[in-house]
Amino acid sequence: MKLRISLLALSAILVAAHFLRYGELIPVLLCLAAPFLLLIKKRWALVAVQLLTVVAAIVWMFALYDIIQQRIFEGCSWTASAIILGSVAGYTLLTGWLLESPLVKGKYP
Repeated sequence: MKLRISLLALSAILVAAHFLRYGELIPVLLCLAAPFLLLIKKRWALVAVQLLTVVAAIVWMFALYDIIQQRIFEGCSWTASAIILGSVAGYTLLTGWLLESPLVKGKYP
């Protein structure tokens, strides 16, 4: 279970870094605080964190779309960016899905 939460924390740090790049401090703080919701041993806290991973993946997909549009406009290759950001979005979704295990759900009645 510690590994699953560690992977989730890394995902939250990545999203926080994305927001920090644009100087948006409130989303940065929310992203960094999200894994701490798991300290609340209630089912709603687990579901909230899982929903936040879905929102984070959507944020990554919007960033991917913007980068692809910019690269096409500049006439540059965009495939590497698509692979990287697509992988990050997938990783973010994976961290939320890993919290679906019976081991984790058993801790959140």
